[in-house]
Amino acid sequence: MYKFYVLLVHFFRAYGALLYANIGDNVTLPCVYASSAKHLCWYKQVAGEQPQIISSFYRLSPHSNNFYKQFKDNKRFSVHTGTGFYHLNISNVQDSDSAMYYCGQTSIAVTEFYNGTFLVLKESSCRSFLQQPVSDSVQPGDSVTLKCTVHTGTSDREHSVYWFKKDTGSSHLGIMYVHTHSSTQCVKGTESGSPAQSCVYNLPKRNVSLSDAGTYYCAVASCGQILIGEGTRLDVGGEQCDTPPILRCMVVAVLSLILNIILIGFIYNMARVTSSAEHPRIHR
Repeated sequence: MYKFYVLLVHFFRAYGALLYANIGDNVTLPCVYASSAKHLCWYKQVAGEQPQIISSFYRLSPHSNNFYKQFKDNKRFSVHTGTGFYHLNISNVQDSDSAMYYCGQTSIAVTEFYNGTFLVLKESSCRSFLQQPVSDSVQPGDSVTLKCTVHTGTSDREHSVYWFKKDTGSSHLGIMYVHTHSSTQCVKGTESGSPAQSCVYNLPKRNVSLSDAGTYYCAVASCGQILIGEGTRLDVGGEQCDTPPILRCMVVAVLSLILNIILIGFIYNMARVTSSAEHPRIHR
């Protein structure tokens, strides 16, 4: 058995070519390899998902090509091998084929991935858009449920939904939670012109504190794309600390006294300097 050492850090870091196709088309994704390559492989990566290996090939053994997992019995996927090339063929292109495809070349136990090919469908039934409430206000200790509605058009393909939070005054987005597709969260559209499927995802927050304030974004990964909503701003009422009014007054009074003492000392020193300048002492 041949082992493949894959450097996953190369995925989605290269900017590859765009290959446009219509549903039902036949496409060929090119791969040209160097003479030093011993092993070859094809990977597929859908946005928001882990890379999936499609096939592998040992160059010195012409009949060693293997397909893996869901691609093993999928006759729509095939490879065309020859001197210096290892092309991937996809026949009868479907919505689910929209993704980034990488050809890997292994030499000396390291697999390198060059510029990939992104397969884009011109007319896809997979159309998604998001809806989020603009804002919500709660008090510390309350509970709130943030909602994200995903309209997936006429496609019932699985998708993943992510929640991100951006703290007030910060530009950093931190991932909080991941939803996997579940049919119990989705309903079919019944009205004319409505989306074929709408899915509602909830992010419950209990015993809300001041640290929960910020903007919450939901994002859906489907059909090789990631869509991010406009975000829901969560305002948490209350002050940072519940300071009694009398204590605040005492703090202000102490600060005022300190400033007055400093000011009086400064004026006194200035008066002494001025007096010394006007009445100089005569030493004999």
